[in-house]
Amino acid sequence: MKINKDYLNLSQNYLFSEIASRVKAFQAENPDKDIIRLGIGDVTKPLVRPIMDALEKAVFEMGHKGTFRGYAPDKGYEFLRNAICESDYKSRGCDIDLDEIFVSDGAKSDCGNIQEIFDKDNIVAVTDPVYPVYSDTNIMAGRKIVYMPCTGENGFIPEIPDTKIDIIYLCFPNNPTGTVITKDELQKFVDYAAENDSVIIYDAAYEAYISDPAIPHSIYECEGAKDVAIELHSFSKNAGFTGLRLGYAVVPKSLVREGVSLNTLWARRHATKYNGAPYIVQRAGEAVYSPAGKVAVAQQVREYMENAALIRDSLTSMGYTVYGGVNAPYIWLKTPNDMSGWDFFDLLLKNAGIVGTPGEGFGNCGAGYFRLTAFGDARDTRLAMERIKTLQI
Repeated sequence: MKINKDYLNLSQNYLFSEIASRVKAFQAENPDKDIIRLGIGDVTKPLVRPIMDALEKAVFEMGHKGTFRGYAPDKGYEFLRNAICESDYKSRGCDIDLDEIFVSDGAKSDCGNIQEIFDKDNIVAVTDPVYPVYSDTNIMAGRKIVYMPCTGENGFIPEIPDTKIDIIYLCFPNNPTGTVITKDELQKFVDYAAENDSVIIYDAAYEAYISDPAIPHSIYECEGAKDVAIELHSFSKNAGFTGLRLGYAVVPKSLVREGVSLNTLWARRHATKYNGAPYIVQRAGEAVYSPAGKVAVAQQVREYMENAALIRDSLTSMGYTVYGGVNAPYIWLKTPNDMSGWDFFDLLLKNAGIVGTPGEGFGNCGAGYFRLTAFGDARDTRLAMERIKTLQI
């Protein structure tokens, strides 16, 4: 028996597991300390009433012979895929077909699993800083990774690669930097992929936070994107499904490499390794697209963005250099006095009882930066800003 030695090339701990471990140790030593968590991107608002109504109705159905459901269809129930197709794509002028949508248990799973349909010898490009799942899962598979630096100098928007790249991971609105990309800038990546026979994995988990009409919600708003891009979506950040688990991938049928449809490959992988999101969760997902669901979910998004504006404005007034927080729920700040992100993490935790995320956890270009999320409670967010203001740094 031999292990997969590519796993040995990973850092010892997953970033957010390391943060949880440090916070747990601190709380054990300081049980009376009140902790405000603005670190991981977990939502705090409960599910809205239209979603709860759909869940309750579906649970009742599961308890009766005539309406009980077993295994879900491979790609997900048509009622949900129809809702996704109409609301997320056709309403925006994107020509996406029903059988190009694959329902899953979340965008994180799809981010990690999508690489399985590609050969090990492909060269992968990810941004730096980067959401660790993109890089870690490809390291596990033994692929060569090229990092695209994202810094304050380039507005945290990666440059178009100047060499041949096979697979490019992009995430906008971006995690962790909170930056967004214009349609013209995104079109350049689509054109590059078309010219170089590349595939773009586009993580659109935070598109619900876009309010600027100049910012695309989907890569399929760009010309030719269906021939080069796979898009991933989540119900976690917009509708609070972090505990329910629901997402979907779009793999266009026109995305063909070496004469093979990637839609066909992903369908085969999906059917073999996945038994579908629960019926009750997919009914809840359908409710997100109902008229009442859209209103309620949009209100929650607005409230989180009010938190983002509060964090951004408060830190700016304190003299911090701040990015993000506009069209995105993440705030990316320069640490004071050239502190490392982990030193700033320790300072905030020990002196203010605030949990954030060190930029170093997202890559080399994250050094000296720090991420805060807008997903906290509004009162806690205000209190966190008050605590930071009192710090002597």
